[in-house]
Amino acid sequence: MIKTHNLKFVYLDETAEAPTTDEYINNTTAPNTAALNTAALNGVNIEINKGEFVAILGHNGSGKSTLAKHFNALLIPTEGTVWINGLETSDGENTWQIRSMAGMVFQNPDHQFVATIVKDDVAFGPENLGVEPSEIVTRVEEALAAVNMTEHMETAPHHLSGGQKQRVAIAGILAMNTDCIVLDESTSMLDPSGRKEVLDTVMRLNKEMGITVILITHYMDEAALTDRVIVMNDGEVKMCGTPKEVFRSIEELKAIGLDVPQIAETAFMLKQQGVNLPDDILTIEEMVVALECLLR
Repeated sequence: MIKTHNLKFVYLDETAEAPTTDEYINNTTAPNTAALNTAALNGVNIEINKGEFVAILGHNGSGKSTLAKHFNALLIPTEGTVWINGLETSDGENTWQIRSMAGMVFQNPDHQFVATIVKDDVAFGPENLGVEPSEIVTRVEEALAAVNMTEHMETAPHHLSGGQKQRVAIAGILAMNTDCIVLDESTSMLDPSGRKEVLDTVMRLNKEMGITVILITHYMDEAALTDRVIVMNDGEVKMCGTPKEVFRSIEELKAIGLDVPQIAETAFMLKQQGVNLPDDILTIEEMVVALECLLR
């Protein structure tokens, strides 16, 4: 579904001060243009298969959100290549097709609404793609049903909870017949109930409809639910593997400023005290089974 090759992206630092004319004269050197730019991604090579549920982790400034914005051509590589379902993002003729295949749900749900009632907001994407009105009606109904929001079809968005708003945003993506949903820290502003609503929704869409889901998050317990975890640090991929493979590297993760799921850390602390537990415990259920075996 998604492939990057040697992906590099540089933000222009507009707040940086260029050397003055006097400094140029006194130093008699060319300006250091590299000092005026900030590299957010540096040689990223990843592949995400159709139907996968992938989490991308990293501390603030690690490059994870910048990477996510390359997945639907919001950003274009400074160097390297990004393909979405075989289409190169740097080709402007592919932009709308890419965005119809890979939709994004952003952090603040209030920033995503363009209409005064839910059904009109969900219809906005397909309308812009030129879909026939009769087809739009069908898509809106099916998309809202998929996220369990049919009863709120006529509701004003500001009357919804945070979790409901994000589910409507997901419905808007589904209405465009998208193959991939990218959630860019979409649960970070939600309470635990709202987070569960959104996660349950995308997990069901992934399992039942085969939609590729990419979850950018700083919640380790969310990442533990995915098929694969990619860890970013300083614009590079530092780790990649299943949740069990990644979260057993507790000391390495902490060294780059990341936590681990609470149960994994509890198991790690018990092992340090001499309790013989497996290295890959991630859930309460797994911890209970392991402790029962020891108690027997």
